[in-house]
Amino acid sequence: MTEISYQSCIDKLAGERVMLVGGAGFIGHNLALELTSKGIETMIFDNLMFNSLIENVYNNQREAVQAELYRGFLLERFEILRKSPKLTMKNGDARIMTDLARAFHEFKPTKVVHLSAIASAVRARHDPGLCFDLQLVTLRNVLELCRERVGEINQIMLLSSSTVYGDFETPTVTEDTRPQPKGIYANTKYMAERLVRTYCHQHGLGTTIIRPSALYGERCVSQRVSQMFIENALAGKPLRLEGGGDGRLDFTYIADLVDGMVRALALHEGSGISETFNITYGNARTIKDLFDIVKEMVPNAIGVETARAEDKPVRGTLSTAHAEEKLGFKASWSLETGYRRYAEWYIERWDQARQRTLTNSQ
Repeated sequence: MTEISYQSCIDKLAGERVMLVGGAGFIGHNLALELTSKGIETMIFDNLMFNSLIENVYNNQREAVQAELYRGFLLERFEILRKSPKLTMKNGDARIMTDLARAFHEFKPTKVVHLSAIASAVRARHDPGLCFDLQLVTLRNVLELCRERVGEINQIMLLSSSTVYGDFETPTVTEDTRPQPKGIYANTKYMAERLVRTYCHQHGLGTTIIRPSALYGERCVSQRVSQMFIENALAGKPLRLEGGGDGRLDFTYIADLVDGMVRALALHEGSGISETFNITYGNARTIKDLFDIVKEMVPNAIGVETARAEDKPVRGTLSTAHAEEKLGFKASWSLETGYRRYAEWYIERWDQARQRTLTNSQ
């Protein structure tokens, strides 16, 4: 592993202006908090269409405590973001070129991070057209605006996904493993990767592709498995252990992903260079391992074994050797430490939301 201090990466980003397209979501707001806390000028450009306060209020499928919980998460995001003098918030739709072009003109970014996407493969399957629009139409607009500004914008970063690998044919995959994506979510991610590389090779853009996996962390409302396990346990609902819980995921704490992204932003080598990095913990664990931690923290949690879903890919470990060598990246948060910390935070917020719900109903 190459020794590269995190502070040296922050120093390299001095003077950069980082634009986060679709940056108000789980990953984006955490990245924005880190960048702005280090004095780096950052813009969040987002239409606030998904996981928004309005969507949460009018979602009649959510129970009272869950709705109150998510509302609290979303409010907390914006409350902590607006305290940063280095952050610009811009409401707009990246699918509309004029909206995005106006933001580019006003902010004058030197680096652009594309985060716009549906965060759930399940939701993408139910609304493939919207998945295509949010992933690829927005990316087309970003790429075209950056192509016109090759001399001003030195890097485009794309948030891809570990799902591009499809079924893992070996316990561990590297960035050189041939992608075999399944479904609309994984395929739009892989199509986005191909477009980004094409613009790099044909138009000289500097590009970086990040492949995360099984994220978890504070203020997430995307209902990933790590979130729903602790939430369902607190709500007294059963936790589904498909195939007995033997499925493996490379669970990654959001702080580790942000660390890797900051390093990749700082250490990119410039125009015409395209790199791809797995940014994960680097050690897959079973769903049963996740359940066992939840069971320790919520003793009443109930696991129910179900049949394995046929359309879910076989997953495993994403090697981080390339990121370790090129970026000095090394994940810090194991499932035992990171997920336990997250679960403790979630339990506290759940209790607070439940108390507010009871008070409001009286």
